[in-house]
Amino acid sequence: MKKLFAVIGDPIKHSMSPAMHNDLFSFYQIDANYLSFQVKNENLQDAAKGLRAIGAGGFNVTVPHKTAIIPFLDEVDELAASIGAVNTVVNENGKLKGFNTDGLGFLKGLQAYMPSTAGKRILIIGAGGASRAIYFTLAKEEPETIDIANRTVEKAQSLINECPYPVSSSALTLAEAETMLGEYDLVVQTTLIGMEPKISEQPLDLNKIKQQSHVCDIIYNPLKTKFLREAEARGANVQNGIDMFVYQGALAFEKWTGIFPEIKRMRENVLKQLGGTSC
Repeated sequence: MKKLFAVIGDPIKHSMSPAMHNDLFSFYQIDANYLSFQVKNENLQDAAKGLRAIGAGGFNVTVPHKTAIIPFLDEVDELAASIGAVNTVVNENGKLKGFNTDGLGFLKGLQAYMPSTAGKRILIIGAGGASRAIYFTLAKEEPETIDIANRTVEKAQSLINECPYPVSSSALTLAEAETMLGEYDLVVQTTLIGMEPKISEQPLDLNKIKQQSHVCDIIYNPLKTKFLREAEARGANVQNGIDMFVYQGALAFEKWTGIFPEIKRMRENVLKQLGGTSC
């Protein structure tokens, strides 16, 4: 019998995960299908129960349910618990176990450009769920420092206070971060600024960006945000969010099937859906 996998979120219409995962199931000759389901907050518990009841092999969780899903799972991986968000669920004989592959997905995508972040000075812009996953994951890699800049400094400080891994960090205003940009080897933009409807905006000015620093924006649609275009024009190396999206999906696929899939194939699939080429 064909195995079911899914992604749940709200909205979900434009998710590229079904095309990406269904292509992999076909490529590896796995009798499975991956569907997307729009699930409202008030129906989240019923959705988790339903996916368990019909024997779904697992499912992804996207905005806005990554935290809200946790009470409806039987077990949560240590990293996902510390981050406080789940994006991948595995059904192990009726037991739903939650994982977070966002942070590790970001790290694996980054390593093609920056093999090690040990001893590096890092700035993360934003203090939301994606920032949290990336910050906690990078904190384990022994960087020199990871500072967090956010419109609300208190939120950045709370994120720092809640990190279970020892790392030197400061919470900064966006204005403070602008003056310090020349100090950072790696800058990671995790906010939604640069996507529609804020496609012509960027979170901070890049006048003082360090030459040959590496600048990431986790947005992948558009493929190159205004933030990345300016960083590149000022001599930085840039990377969009496709690598993070592909690797988090690959890690989920591995948890469901035991197969770590072909990244190049996944990347080409996503680019084809977006109708362009990467940075």
